[in-house]
Amino acid sequence: MTRKRWADLSDAQKTAVLVAASVQLSLAATAWVDLARRPAAQVRGPKALWAVGIAVNFIGPISYFVAGRRKAFAAA
Repeated sequence: MTRKRWADLSDAQKTAVLVAASVQLSLAATAWVDLARRPAAQVRGPKALWAVGIAVNFIGPISYFVAGRRKAFAAA
């Protein structure tokens, strides 16, 4: 299988790649900011491990948001 160069892609393929990259970077950045601001007691597992895991395409940030955070209880 030969690799395509950027110039070989159609406009629709280029758009799809840029949209996917934007979504991935937005998810990762949001997850890292949340992880940095959240106290360790509200994170399931070590924060350092989650910081590395968030870098995994789509799966990492989504996993963090679904399984990595504990529910914060509102102060009454």
